[in-house]
Amino acid sequence: MTQLLCRAMLFDLDGVLIDSTPAVARVWKRWAKKHGLDPDEVIRHAHGCPSIATVRHYLPDSDHETENQEVERAEIEDVDGIVALPGARELLDAIPAHHWAIVTSGTRKLAKVRLRAAGLHVPERMITASDIQNGKPHPEPYLKGAALLGVPASACIVVEDVPAGIASAKAAGATVIGVRTTVADAELRRAGADHIVTDCKAIQVEGVPQGLRVAVREGQS
Repeated sequence: MTQLLCRAMLFDLDGVLIDSTPAVARVWKRWAKKHGLDPDEVIRHAHGCPSIATVRHYLPDSDHETENQEVERAEIEDVDGIVALPGARELLDAIPAHHWAIVTSGTRKLAKVRLRAAGLHVPERMITASDIQNGKPHPEPYLKGAALLGVPASACIVVEDVPAGIASAKAAGATVIGVRTTVADAELRRAGADHIVTDCKAIQVEGVPQGLRVAVREGQS
């Protein structure tokens, strides 16, 4: 077990705490086909990025807000198969509420819907696409997440599953634990992940005077 110290933890939502991959794929596949785009390419691009960024990328001349609202509505309506990932509930329960937050590329409304669908508590502190101007891989999301907890991002450990999120966290100055739920280890490493785990079961946290002691079990499960 690798032992780390930090003052707070920041978690991405989809692919880290919950499995929404089938729902995300269904929504973006329908959207891609509607616009004559390659569904697999669109789905890969959409992972970890604000939906409006994907809309702008593929439909630069469209009404971005209207298209984005359509995508969000479809995502909110499709919660079939959304579940908590292994160890997520136990890990969050082990961390004092004022020492962690969620930082997600989805909107606040979507995040709440998916957390409830997965049977997880909606946290007091959360940064969503509704709270930022620049989405991942820009550092703004994780800088704001750390500020929400009253600590510098350099004192935080971030748990992420995709390159855009890892790049965001590293640009903010955080230490990153990559979770191998969405992309291969090599991609996590290239993006800058400091440690790689299979899921949240491989992370244990206890409170200490300095903040949090985090034990990380790396390697394949």
